[in-house]
Amino acid sequence: MTKALNGKRILITGAAGGLGTAAMRQFLAKGAQVIGIDRNPGQGDLAERVLVADLRDAAAVKVSVADAIERLGGLDVLVNNAGWLDLQDAGAPPADDTTAAIDINLLGPWRVTAAALPALLASHGRIINVASLFAVVNAPFVPAYAASKRALVAYSDVLRMQYGDRIGVTTVYPGYMNTAIHEPAVRQGLSVGTIVDFGIFSAQESLESAARGLLAACSGRVQRDRGLTALGGLTLWGARYLPWLIDRVVGWRIAQLVRGGKLNVQLRAASTV
Repeated sequence: MTKALNGKRILITGAAGGLGTAAMRQFLAKGAQVIGIDRNPGQGDLAERVLVADLRDAAAVKVSVADAIERLGGLDVLVNNAGWLDLQDAGAPPADDTTAAIDINLLGPWRVTAAALPALLASHGRIINVASLFAVVNAPFVPAYAASKRALVAYSDVLRMQYGDRIGVTTVYPGYMNTAIHEPAVRQGLSVGTIVDFGIFSAQESLESAARGLLAACSGRVQRDRGLTALGGLTLWGARYLPWLIDRVVGWRIAQLVRGGKLNVQLRAASTV
């Protein structure tokens, strides 16, 4: 993997925290050239490597991607990692937070990909779209996040059909990691960390392990879909081939939390759009 990534020119979104920051550090350790894009500035030694842009702003995306490609001298790998998670009632009308999830989780990667595609075609590079296990594992209160990430999977598949003879396209499915993306949900009363904690066993993924999985997706044989950890890969397989079993496990865990008084979701009011 070290030789495969050495000298590679990589652009990653969502670079100012969580998986993005962990992956940037590992990319650099492997000898890659890396530039990030985030709506927040980078911190510490990565500050100068992070360009500030909101993925909902099409003009800002074009400028930032062009700047990154110029600084890198081309582009070999694009990692669409940025994401946003909030809770909604699937029975309530779509609201502003629903629009935000679709804009950031689906249209954001689409905008970045479109801006970066000429450079990737020139290098016969690859695109890594970071979906989520919530794209295939059903859970309550995350309709916008799950739908937008499932739509990102579809976007990857269509992109592969059209451009797969010139670039590689891989969709990866991270599981739960204790990062800032979950803070809005925790404030609303739902901790995914609690759901995946079974006492003697936890399905939480470590940032470092997930980052290593992301690096593996950027090198070697191009894979269509992959989890970022061994457990994530097993969960992905189960959700694909035994969906009824995964539904029952999640349903049982939710019911257990409700009975124990550990689940008290307060959905925020928002104006409908």
